This record gives sequence, C-alpha cells and structure tokens, in this order.
Amino acid sequence: MEFEAIAEGLKKDGAFFSASAPVHIARAPGRLDLMGGNDDYTGGLVFESTIREATWAAAQLRRDRKVVLKNKTVSDAGWLGDIDIDLDKLADEEMVRNRAGSSPSLRWTAYVLGNLHYLLKRYPEQVDSGITLYMESTVPLNRGVSSSAAIEVAVMKATASAYGIVLAGVELALACQWVENVIAGSACGIMDQIAVATGREGYVMPLVCQPCNPEPLIKLPGELQIWGIDSGVSHQVAGIEYEAARAAAFMGYKMICDYERIPVTLTNEAEIPRYTDPQWNGYLANLPRSLFYAKYETLLPERIGTTQYLVKHGFHTDPFTPLKQGVEYNVRANTRYAVEENQRVQLFSELSRGASLAPSRRAFVLMGELMYQSHYAYTECGLGAKATDMLVDCCRRQGVAGGIYGAKITGGGAGGTVAILTDKDSGPLIRRIFEEYAALGLGDPYLFEGSSDGADSYGIRVI
Repeated sequence: MEFEAIAEGLKKDGAFFSASAPVHIARAPGRLDLMGGNDDYTGGLVFESTIREATWAAAQLRRDRKVVLKNKTVSDAGWLGDIDIDLDKLADEEMVRNRAGSSPSLRWTAYVLGNLHYLLKRYPEQVDSGITLYMESTVPLNRGVSSSAAIEVAVMKATASAYGIVLAGVELALACQWVENVIAGSACGIMDQIAVATGREGYVMPLVCQPCNPEPLIKLPGELQIWGIDSGVSHQVAGIEYEAARAAAFMGYKMICDYERIPVTLTNEAEIPRYTDPQWNGYLANLPRSLFYAKYETLLPERIGTTQYLVKHGFHTDPFTPLKQGVEYNVRANTRYAVEENQRVQLFSELSRGASLAPSRRAFVLMGELMYQSHYAYTECGLGAKATDMLVDCCRRQGVAGGIYGAKITGGGAGGTVAILTDKDSGPLIRRIFEEYAALGLGDPYLFEGSSDGADSYGIRVI
C-alpha cells in the first residue's frame, strides 16, 4: 500500500486534510506470536515476529477543537468508520469507554479515542487543539495477529507526533497497553504493543513481560522461515475462553501464595495496576518449574467456581478479569501452563540465539518440538480450537522430512492463527497445506509470509 501517496491525495486541495498544515504518518505491523503467546500476563518470556501486513495512520492538527476520524478499513467492513466528536468530551474516561462499547460497529473507536484520552490526560498542555485522523489497515481483524495493537500503536505514534510529543519503545507500548486494558476492556499483556512498536524485519524479539523488558533482537537463521496461516476462525482477547484461562492462572497464583502465607498486595507503581508479593514479585513465571511440581501442582484443584474460591482465598489478583458466577475455572492446568511455558520459551530463545550464530538442524528440530508442546498445552487450558488443531496436525504429518519443524496456535488461542517454522525452501508445501485447508470450507483463511519493520523503525513521515 502506497499510503503516503494516499495521504498526499487527501491533502491536495483540502480533500480531507487541510492543504496548509503538515500531516504526520505512522505505520505499525501486526505480529506473529512464535512462542509464549499466553504467558505474558504471568510475567513470562515471549518470542515475537512482525508480519508484512500493517496499519497506517495519518494525523493533522486542526484550528478548532474537533476530532474528525476516517477509517476506510472499518467502513469497508460495514462498521461506522467516520467519527466527529469534540476533543473536550474525550477527557471523560467513562464516556470514551461507554461510547466504544455502545455497539459492535463502534468498538474500534476504543483504540483511537482511547489514545486521545490518554494524551489529554498525560500531556494536557500539548494537546491543545483538535485533530484529523485517517486510517487504513491490511491486518486481518480478530485473527490473533494483533490488529488492535497495530491500530493503537500507529494512531498513538502519529497523533503524538502531530502534537509534538515523542513516544517510542517501552513508553509507547505501555501507553497503548493502558488504552487496551482500561478503555477497550481487553485483558491483554504487553507483548503485542511492544512487538509492533520495536520489531524489525527478519528478526524475532524476546521480551520478558515484567512488565516490559525487551531483550536484544535475534536474527532469524537464513535456513529458516516463519509462516502464519489464519484459520478463518475468529479469535478475540475479550472472549470468555481467554478471560477464563487468564483468571484461572491468577487464582492458582493466589492459592500458592496463601499456602506459603506470602502476602499479596495491590501496587499502583505503574499506570496499569497489578498485585505483587515479596517472593515472586507477582509473576508466576518466577516460580521454578521443578518447585511447582515438587510442592504445588497437587495442591491446586483441577477446577473451582467463583464462590468457593472467594470464600477460601478472599479476593482475585487480576484487576482485568473479574470472576464470574457459573464459570468453572481450570486452575491447575492454567497455572501449570504459566510455569511450563516460560521455561519452554527460554529454551526456544536460547536455541534460536545459538542457531543464529551456528545453524544446526538439531536445534531447529528441538525448536519445533517446543512449539508442538506449547500448542497442545493450549488445549489443556481450554484454548484449543478444531480448525487450528487441524492445521497443526497437518504440519506434524509432513514433519521434518517435508521441511516443517513445528507449528502452534498463536496469541490468546481459541481460534485465530497458527505459526509455522520451516526450512526456507518449504514455500510450495506451505501453500499446498493452505490450499487444502481452504478447500475444507471451515472459514476464510489467510496466509502470512514475511515480516516488516515495526513502528519505531518506520518512524514518522511528514508531508
């Protein structure tokens, strides 16, 4: 997409933008979760790659205090893509949240108006006029490749630049995570926002989510390629399966702390509140796997309801997944997943780092096996899906002999996209798998191939 040319056309003769003021353009890609997609909120290590598909945002200051939005992509999808609202109304957090939740066609506005609310709240002196925003995106919606984070980061970066505010790296990612948690009401961790902000083409990014500690990027070995096949089955981070899995892990954490009589307290040291403790700093990922097996696994119930849990343990330690009546929480499996997945991703990261310097087929096979283990652990957590299981099983049948090392469901699970690690020459086989799956008619699948630079590397283009 030649977005800069599109923005130039919208500026010419005042077609949408004013012809007399600069337009600030940002771009943020989606991301492919290679490993660790569901352990970010428990402080685990995640391993992320960007995709070629991206969201573009163009922002221009106005002389009045109006906010005028045009989102061609959501309009084409049949949602309400044109918004006109007074800037001053966006100072009301509850209003912004309620407006976005008033209808499905307005949900996307949480990620845009939420950004403006954040900037008004944080930088009131700079945000002193209205703004005109235009957006387009090629990131498929609700497919587990962070379409929401791409919107947030692109819009936040372009809008901040127009107001003379510099946001980048961890600061940019944390601002956008706040918008998704507090305004959009999605209980996501930090990995999506930091990946689309700081990723690089041809690299993968290890990130320790405590709360956001990026490690040096790792160059993908030339012998390998990362693919993604969107199953065509929609995934939503706000869905009940993801929320229940996340809540269950926090319930298990509180049970372990109570067993050891370790106090758990709410901290507001950052803008996003969380619970912490003096032993593991609030993160299940800091609990060693061997210790979990030796002392705690058999103490945890396989399932527990809300009332039974609250009577014995007092309160829930996740501010973003309120416990619900009628839901049986899969505590043991989700707590075990948080501990095991962190170790799996650490092993995967170290194998990748070594393979980038000294490529080894044995390392590639081990990396693939870790991906398969991660995938099947999703099912234990209640996050599996028939369509993604079929894709992973197809990849496993082709095996290393066919050039496929591993595959796994990505992100929050319960549908969405499968990440695949292959030899660099396996393109024809992956395309055949894609075509055979598409012929089954289970959904409208999509093939992801290649990567691109994140928002920080793209920078700000001004016309």
